[in-house]
Amino acid sequence: MNFRSRFRLFLNVTAIVGALIFTKFTIHEFDIEFLPLDGLVPSVVGSAIFIIGFLLSSILPDYKEAERIPAEIRMALEAIHDDVTFFVASLPGFDLSGFRQILSGVVFGLETGLGKRGHSDLEAAIAQADKLSVVFAQLDQLGMPQNAVVRLRNEQDVLRRCLYRIYYIQKMEFLPSVHVLIQTLVVATVFLLLVLKTDGSAGSAVIFGFVSYLFVYSLHLVDVLEQPFKKGEHSLDDVSLFLLRDFTKKIDQRVQSARSLETGQSSEWQLGASPQNEVP
Repeated sequence: MNFRSRFRLFLNVTAIVGALIFTKFTIHEFDIEFLPLDGLVPSVVGSAIFIIGFLLSSILPDYKEAERIPAEIRMALEAIHDDVTFFVASLPGFDLSGFRQILSGVVFGLETGLGKRGHSDLEAAIAQADKLSVVFAQLDQLGMPQNAVVRLRNEQDVLRRCLYRIYYIQKMEFLPSVHVLIQTLVVATVFLLLVLKTDGSAGSAVIFGFVSYLFVYSLHLVDVLEQPFKKGEHSLDDVSLFLLRDFTKKIDQRVQSARSLETGQSSEWQLGASPQNEVP
């Protein structure tokens, strides 16, 4: 967690506010300010702050829901992997390595798709999840109990639901009219403050900068909350997928352990099968 990632949004907004303060100073120097300060101006600013806060509170539940999705995906992948692995332990004809590649492919496709432009290309992850249907049909033919197959298909449905939910959240814009209202409120309020008559003192510049910072930051915050799975943006505000990355590491470790065990057994078999040298 470096400084740049943690304060990336803060630094961007601060740069914009600095430009607005410079613009306000220029307008004051050229005496372009024409709006007098009266009792109506604070009411307008306060009303805009209230409306923006209310609209942000309506977007926040989707972000909170998105934080739970990686854990649900991890639980579904773990359940599918464990049930299948235990059942096929004594079945040499089942491609366990290919099955594990499908599970890892779901995570890889999810991370890759969210890292592309638009942060919503999840077709590869969904296609990997669909491949599990073929695996479950094969397990049914191999004699897996029907209730176990049903449990696996239920976990697949949970996995699909989570992927489709992420796809919808990232693809669709939540209430476009709300975004237009927030954008127009921010622009109108900042313009009102720019043309408001002030004495040009440092105190008025600080107050203008603080209010502008509040409005500009809220505008950027809406963009962050709208797509909580933005990967590749070097931001700490996106929902982390570390649970899924840990799952792929776990799968890789089991694959390496299985390969090491097979290599050891093969070496022991070759050593036991080699003819002993006869002692004259």
